[in-house]
Amino acid sequence: MGRVSAPRDVSAVLDAVGPRLRRLRTARGRTLAEVAAATGISASTLSRLESGGRRATLELLLPLVAHYEVSLDELVAPPAPPRRRASRTRHGVTSIPLTRAPGGLRAYKTVLAPGAGQDAEPQVHEGYEWLYVLSGVLRLRLGDAELRLASGQAAEFDTHVPHVVSNPGEVPVELLSLFGPQGERMHVRARPRGR
Repeated sequence: MGRVSAPRDVSAVLDAVGPRLRRLRTARGRTLAEVAAATGISASTLSRLESGGRRATLELLLPLVAHYEVSLDELVAPPAPPRRRASRTRHGVTSIPLTRAPGGLRAYKTVLAPGAGQDAEPQVHEGYEWLYVLSGVLRLRLGDAELRLASGQAAEFDTHVPHVVSNPGEVPVELLSLFGPQGERMHVRARPRGR
């Protein structure tokens, strides 16, 4: 049996990110130095990213997505995307799939209405999850701990630990959620290092 992989497809998607970033920056009339000051990413790293000399990573893309006010999906979408799966709303939680391929790493944008998830029971399942709060304050119960994550904060955890997210506030909470199957972990840093 042959091994199935799609390195050309992944490479093509990643190769398209740099030119998209350059178009966003120039369309907004910003210099590399201005974007560097706003995102904390060095101008040289931004230049290499735009020219294809450096591969896009989640750690680089998240501050850029926030700065340009675009979705992660807009930056990494394949050139000819298949039909997008519809969003799903249940108990005040709307989940919008951002990834298109089944299996592997999955990404969602999630919106929790005020009060959503307050009475939900913690869940456990296979895999790892990574959350990044775009707006609002998210309550994350993780085992015996309770965390409050504000806009710009992230958490990564093993989903074998009982967990539940909720919105204790009076405004909607928006977050990005990445889920990897068993054994697949995201590699993120808690605090930016010099780039």
